[in-house]
Amino acid sequence: MKAPISASLPASLHSFFSSKTQTHAGEPRTPSRLWGLLLAAIVAVCALYLGERWPIIGGPVFGIVVGMLVRNTVGLGPLFKPGTQYASKAMLQWSIIALGFGLSLPQILHTGADSLVVTLITITVAFVSAYLLGRLLRIPEKLGTLIGVGTAICGGSAIAAVTPILEPEEHEIALAISTIFIFNIVAVLTFPFLGHLMHMSDAGFGVWAGTAINDTSSVVAAGFSYSNQAGDHATIVKLTRATLIIPICLVLAGLQVWRHKKSGRKVQLMRLIPWFILWFVLASAVRSAGLVPVQWLEPLRFVAQSLMVLALSAIGLSSDLQVIRRAGLRPALLGLGVWLAVALSSLAVQQWIGVW
Repeated sequence: MKAPISASLPASLHSFFSSKTQTHAGEPRTPSRLWGLLLAAIVAVCALYLGERWPIIGGPVFGIVVGMLVRNTVGLGPLFKPGTQYASKAMLQWSIIALGFGLSLPQILHTGADSLVVTLITITVAFVSAYLLGRLLRIPEKLGTLIGVGTAICGGSAIAAVTPILEPEEHEIALAISTIFIFNIVAVLTFPFLGHLMHMSDAGFGVWAGTAINDTSSVVAAGFSYSNQAGDHATIVKLTRATLIIPICLVLAGLQVWRHKKSGRKVQLMRLIPWFILWFVLASAVRSAGLVPVQWLEPLRFVAQSLMVLALSAIGLSSDLQVIRRAGLRPALLGLGVWLAVALSSLAVQQWIGVW
């Protein structure tokens, strides 16, 4: 019988990661945020490098994948837990706020107005199909919501935005992101070919890619592989779509309040309000007012991306593949069903309104 992966690793390395809170000399090693944050940062740096080498996949996906590899090979002891828990929650919120500085809301909404009908319909289709298929496949509610939000809006970024509101388990976050990533890759490889096969215009393909592919890097990759004009259009549509995470987060927060009241539990309203989304809006308003120097935009984008990758790396470090394995094929089937529903409804609406 083949030995497990962790058994082949150096004993000192495996002992350090999976040990309790004591050193080899018997002295206590106090758990703190520093250890987990440091480990998540190391994983995030590797993920950012890999994301630069393979932009179709992107740093956020590499962050969670590399983190999961570390977690499920060398293991992870309680020494790192405070830091990874902090990074997976607080850093997510800071990354969303930083993203706001890169979005000029009036410009995006004006430029993407022509695609707004398609965007709203496909988002509705995503949530309805996620709800119905989730019930049919008996998917846990939070996991189904994460897959629905990720497919409807912008993949891992949307999942990151709603995580502080829904408070799902780490393995549910990892499973949702992994499921959506699979269909991102499929879309990048197949959409340009299918677009040419259907003789789509540059604008039509841009709307299709912008509404039916989840991750921004994958939208850009598919769009510009079709044509430069399609790439520009797809990027604008995608950014317009991304701004809709704000009302979705507010609706989900309201549902959390209603459920707490219905169950008789004491509602801590201040804790449920997604304050980070309000700060995100403020950051976008500052950007839209021209108060952010142009030379700051690229560094702010890098900070937002780095914080996002750091948070997702911490989520990966907290994810047990055994739990994901026990989930079976049902989450993947849910992701496939929702993705197909969104892609086909986008094409149908474009035909209906004459964008294609």
